[in-house]
Amino acid sequence: MFNFLRREPGFYKRLFRLSLPMILQNLITFSLGLIDTFMVSRLGNAEMAAVTTANVPVFLLISIVFGVQSGLGILVSQYWGKGDAKSVSRALGVASLLGSAITLTLALVFFCFPVPVMDLLSNRHDLSLLGAPYLRVIGFSYVFNMLSSIYASAQRSVENPSFGMKLFGFSTILNTGLNYLLIFGNGGFPALGVAGAAIATLLARMSEFVICAVCALRSRRIPLDLGLFFRPGLEMTRRFVKYASPVVLNETVWGLGNSLLTVILGYTENSVEMLAANAVMGNLNRLFLVVCFGLGAATAVMVGKAIGEGQSRARVMELSRTLLWFSVLVGGVLALFSLALVPLLFIPVIFPMFKLFGESAEIAAALAVMGFAAIPLHACAISAVTGVLRAGGDVFWSTALDVVPQWVICLPATAVTALVFRLGCWPIAFAIQLESIVKFPLCLWRVRSGRWINDVTGGGEP
Repeated sequence: MFNFLRREPGFYKRLFRLSLPMILQNLITFSLGLIDTFMVSRLGNAEMAAVTTANVPVFLLISIVFGVQSGLGILVSQYWGKGDAKSVSRALGVASLLGSAITLTLALVFFCFPVPVMDLLSNRHDLSLLGAPYLRVIGFSYVFNMLSSIYASAQRSVENPSFGMKLFGFSTILNTGLNYLLIFGNGGFPALGVAGAAIATLLARMSEFVICAVCALRSRRIPLDLGLFFRPGLEMTRRFVKYASPVVLNETVWGLGNSLLTVILGYTENSVEMLAANAVMGNLNRLFLVVCFGLGAATAVMVGKAIGEGQSRARVMELSRTLLWFSVLVGGVLALFSLALVPLLFIPVIFPMFKLFGESAEIAAALAVMGFAAIPLHACAISAVTGVLRAGGDVFWSTALDVVPQWVICLPATAVTALVFRLGCWPIAFAIQLESIVKFPLCLWRVRSGRWINDVTGGGEP
């Protein structure tokens, strides 16, 4: 039954070597969000709901960052397979210039108009006033995060995933320490509340950027050519726009859709309880998906390199099938494990830690059960969309599969369930997962077609 999982000796060792640092990197990154949520929850449910609302537009920034680094990974992994270091420098230059321009523009909007932006996201003006100091500062942190994430993505695409793990591990420790000092006023520092959380994140992201700048100038694995970096040329710009802009658009529209889900919850009658429960479970769900994200990133590197090396279509197809179904099986194991923890750990221990009681706890339990049960479906979508299809340059279909189920099925179903019929937390939690339910068969169909394999470096189709 599982003969397709049998591979040559050393295959799974290589997969493990690539994915483990990415898993740890994602675990570190998502843990930071959970730590922030936990520390802010000490201030109260209203403050936590305010930060959750403020993070709706911030999630759009995060999605753009992920889109740019994913688009860069399409090019770098294939150039790495060809041994073309100069083109890697050019691609890094285009991604850095475009990415920083986009994030800086949005950060200025958030800085100048924090309350009007937040008023669009919920029916509680008091939450807008509470979260505005956070939103004014946090946007600028993602300008620096864009640049450091781009460089970490390039290192990952040339089979050095441990760089990002170490980088974001350091910044998470620094951010946590600064949170402790600035949110609560420990160590003689002023108690800045939610604004302190934003300042702590900004300082940590600035430290990431400084480390990446120093490493980029000294790296032997990716010898950065500053001349090519600052003058990448029209041909590389055209190539980046062709293959990366749909990915950036994909992540931006998907991030906007995900933010709209939070907005829908922010307009329910029990919006404070909904937003508080969603803030906690959103971060906890991502913690259980870190393995799937790591496998998806490793899939992108392995498939992209195979195409860049000029391997046959049959071998690339066989490789993609193995990686895709392996991620689904791993997702099934994670689902069983996480579901078992809901009555054993989450309800009696975790929810009270985050001050989720009564209605908030019931909502969080519904989100937990539905979210955890859908992990295998998420695993398939992550490996197919961000791994196989993007590595093969199939940017149109990867975008369509990521965005259409969300906007056509999930968002309308959630809005109708939550705002029109007001059916309660369990039907709402199920409606949120309709996106992954629809994606699963569509992703399998597209990967099986084989029409996604393209050489994006201009060397011809394998």
